[in-house]
Amino acid sequence: MIIADLKTPYYAVIFTTLLTNNLADYEKTAIRMEELAKLQDGYLGIESTRNKIGITVSYWKDLASITKWKNNIEHTEARVKGRNKWYQQYQLRICKVERDYGFKR
Repeated sequence: MIIADLKTPYYAVIFTTLLTNNLADYEKTAIRMEELAKLQDGYLGIESTRNKIGITVSYWKDLASITKWKNNIEHTEARVKGRNKWYQQYQLRICKVERDYGFKR
């Protein structure tokens, strides 16, 4: 689902990944991280897709909310597992969205 009702400005955290073949508990942890993120102050939504490259964009009201999410203990544990088991490579980008627009039929 595409999120189309966010009020600017807000922040987008773009997380792109290439996975390893060792994916034990990956899906379970990804679902848990999404559930947990939704509970965080400042969380606005998430969009995600995976083909060869996975792209997840989470939306936040401000940088302080992103930092608080980054420092969440359960999220920190998942990042460690990701580096040790699941990811060949990842890149994280944080962007301030000052304008957005779209189309819906």
